[in-house]
Amino acid sequence: MRVLVAEDEKVLARVVAAGLRRETMAVDVVHDGDAALERAMTHDYDVIVLDRDLPAVHGDDVCRRLVAQRIPARIIMLTAAGDLRSKVEGLSIGADDYLPKPFDFPELVARLRALARRAPLAHPPVLARAGVTLDPARREVFRDGRYVGLSPKEFAVLEILLRAGGTVVSAEDLLEKAWDENANYFTNSVRVTVMTLRRKLGDPPVIETITGAGYRL
Repeated sequence: MRVLVAEDEKVLARVVAAGLRRETMAVDVVHDGDAALERAMTHDYDVIVLDRDLPAVHGDDVCRRLVAQRIPARIIMLTAAGDLRSKVEGLSIGADDYLPKPFDFPELVARLRALARRAPLAHPPVLARAGVTLDPARREVFRDGRYVGLSPKEFAVLEILLRAGGTVVSAEDLLEKAWDENANYFTNSVRVTVMTLRRKLGDPPVIETITGAGYRL
């Protein structure tokens, strides 16, 4: 899952991003409305965590523009105002969910995963293919009933391959979806991650390398 966090409180944004990355999500962070619009309109995100009180362009206006542009990402608004009127206003301009500050981090994670399941291409709660089962909520992977311990990045790559439903996923797409804005597109990170993932899943191999195209499960 790829998430954009638009939050002007830099410490909070950093903490949220670090926590979401531990939950195997790829996270980009911006601190004002202009940057939020630019990122949301040029990258494919599953969910946008949008602070309502952003500088430059107010969060309400960011939400309105993204809805008007039919951006497929789901939007969850964060705000210090948690009264009913504020919630109604936030939802009425197109937000999919609304979470007042302060919030419990596990609740934010649960809401993000729920929003991803409501996306145009809904994410099923449990993924399974070729004897491999992945539960995003529990962060558990099994191969033919055997538990497989994966790193966060290995988990993210496997989830993307499973969601592809047997189609080929390019290395570029894996970088875009499983790594965040700090990814170095000239490294062999994808190849190494796929190699260790293939080894951990065991024999017979279920991840196929398609020369010149990418990977398929």
